[in-house]
Amino acid sequence: MKSFFAYPSSQSEVVKVIRSAKDQLARSGLQFDIQLWEENEICGRPLTSPIFEGIKDADFLIADITSLNFNVTFEIGYAIGLGKRVYLTRNSNFRRTGDLIDKIGIFDTLGFQSYADQDDLKKLIAGFDGSYPIPLRTVLNVRSPVYLLRTPQSNSSELAIISRVKKARLGFRAYMPSDDPRLSASQAIDDVSACFGAIITLLPLDFADAEVHNIRAAFVSGLALGMGKLTTILQPRTGPAPLDVRDIVKTVASDDLITEIIGEFALDVTERLQADDPLPLPKGNFLAEMSIGDPVAENEFQTLGSYYLRTDQFQRASRGEVNLVVGRKGAGKTALFSQLRNAKRNNVQNIVVDLKPEGYQLIRLKEDVLDYLADGARMHLITALFEYVFYLEICYKLLEKDQDRHLRDPRLYELYNNLQEVYKSGAAGEGDFSERLQGLSRDLAASFQKRFGTTSDQRLTAAEVTELIHKHNIRDIRKAMSDYLSVKESVWVLFDNLDKGWSSHGLTDDDILILRGLIDAARKIQRQMQSERHDFNCVVFVRNDVYQLLVEASSDYGKESRATLDWTDSDLLREMLRKRLIYNSLPDSTPFERVWAQICISHYQGEETSQFIIDRSLMRPRNLIKLLSHCRGFAVGMGRARIEEVDFEKGLKAYSLDLITEADQELTDIIGRDTNLIYHFIGEGETFTATHLKEILVGGGISQEQLESVTNFMLYYGFLGVKIGANTPKFIFDVAYDMKLIGVLIMKAKEDMVYVLNPAFHAGLNF
Repeated sequence: MKSFFAYPSSQSEVVKVIRSAKDQLARSGLQFDIQLWEENEICGRPLTSPIFEGIKDADFLIADITSLNFNVTFEIGYAIGLGKRVYLTRNSNFRRTGDLIDKIGIFDTLGFQSYADQDDLKKLIAGFDGSYPIPLRTVLNVRSPVYLLRTPQSNSSELAIISRVKKARLGFRAYMPSDDPRLSASQAIDDVSACFGAIITLLPLDFADAEVHNIRAAFVSGLALGMGKLTTILQPRTGPAPLDVRDIVKTVASDDLITEIIGEFALDVTERLQADDPLPLPKGNFLAEMSIGDPVAENEFQTLGSYYLRTDQFQRASRGEVNLVVGRKGAGKTALFSQLRNAKRNNVQNIVVDLKPEGYQLIRLKEDVLDYLADGARMHLITALFEYVFYLEICYKLLEKDQDRHLRDPRLYELYNNLQEVYKSGAAGEGDFSERLQGLSRDLAASFQKRFGTTSDQRLTAAEVTELIHKHNIRDIRKAMSDYLSVKESVWVLFDNLDKGWSSHGLTDDDILILRGLIDAARKIQRQMQSERHDFNCVVFVRNDVYQLLVEASSDYGKESRATLDWTDSDLLREMLRKRLIYNSLPDSTPFERVWAQICISHYQGEETSQFIIDRSLMRPRNLIKLLSHCRGFAVGMGRARIEEVDFEKGLKAYSLDLITEADQELTDIIGRDTNLIYHFIGEGETFTATHLKEILVGGGISQEQLESVTNFMLYYGFLGVKIGANTPKFIFDVAYDMKLIGVLIMKAKEDMVYVLNPAFHAGLNF
């Protein structure tokens, strides 16, 4: 039998007994070969090499823990990690450091044998046979591939490490001294066995409980290295750097160095994860041949249904629980519109009326009619107009859909002819909806000016509004339509694009009036039809900034049932992306991590790459797809099968320039003139005090009166966020798009707050 004996050299009496016991065994004729750690030849070699080799070659390890020692504890862990049987011994002549052993928790759970002299120790060793080593787990934890040994008290280095691991999107399992004051050896062995890599931090000796923590660190470090895990051991500049790990420990002097080290560690862990679970791909360059769709929903209506993510907002709208769908530009309103329309169309008994004006049809109405009416008459007229439009469009859809069917279905024949007669008596006209709406607006404007002229602030009676708008009795068309719907299952009226061309925070009172009239008309018709026992639903799609202005102008609209499409969950965006990636001939159950690993490096600048691009998307699906498309385009152009770091750099620059152009265009709409204000941030850095920000805005031509509104736009758009003290920056999507919350943060923080440039704009403005 061959054994390796590890012991501290600081206690001469213990060393003397161990050497005497070895000599006695050698003279006894027993087949025992004991190698003492001091007998290793280390001249010209790394200090750890002969020790590691000695333990590997031995059948078992004997370790003396009379005095707790980092190196010995490390070697115990290393031997267990190699699958060796470990025997712990202790000289009973020395006072037991019970408090320390109890605090650490490792050794009393492993167990040890006591001896008084060399004779006792010789008998113990003679009885060791190397059998029954501690079993190691073989199943790896792919969800939490990293093991962290937390320190007794939190410190800046540990916080930086945890932050970087989270940014790398590596799940981790940690030993938490605050929750469990004693580290169980068996638990540590199980946790390290299941991980792909371990991160261990050593504490300076003058830190509280440093001795306890560093002994635990020695054991875990040995386990991880013995098991062949990716192991990162970190220490501050002041040490300690014990002998056994001096060649493998990394000294960190700053958070930037921690970022670099954890970034490399994350890449290595991810490579092992990917190697453990490769994804079978179609032949050829998968990156070049795959499609992730178009950032603009209108351009992918034919394929969107194959990979559309049916969120809770979609489900609520589909169940008829909402009257409004609100969201920012690029949040997916049009995508939800198209998928809700298609889902309801699948049932031939449903009637789906999808209305998408181009935005210019009501301009003449605003200029030629609304400008001459008093407020009450305006509201009455626009509501009546939309009520009339909705009725006519539903009738048009019914007549169009059953044009042939009513000739074969006796239930429909009479109802159809009656509805057709009523519809033709009106003035809806032909063509698509945009043309019909434009015709109605034009006729209304002409009729108004012919009858009432151009005198401003006119007050029309209800009868005058009705006569002006309705070309026939509205009750007739309502009854004919209601009778016809009795043979249908449900009706869905979906209205989108009303706000097309409206600028953020730059709406006129007439714009808000039109939206109010539209919603009121939709509610009125829905209540009327539902009271007649029809399954009838109206859903209006509108930008959320427009909706907020509507609420501010008329508070009762805040009670409207709505689905808000603004995205706040990174995992939801990642799932949206996954469905697009697996659309390329991969199984539906393919996890995101597997397919992402095939098209992209796992980490960029220490951050997990999918989270990296999500953080720069302003939490909008359109931007996420656009950024990934840019990066992919550069990679494919160079013939690469995977998006590499250089592709991220180039893609982010191109995307950032796109965002700058879009943000500047929206700001121009708000200010009412071209200022190129966004470009004034070039080279100004990534953080701004209130004074610095004001100087930039004034330098860009913003007046004192406009400073607050322009700053609010930049916060609302996501161009700027706020950072309070050492806390993480908060952007609009971090506070559920609530500008009031941002305002309160700024007010309370006062001098301890700075504005932060969104990282999506860094590449375009700071180069």
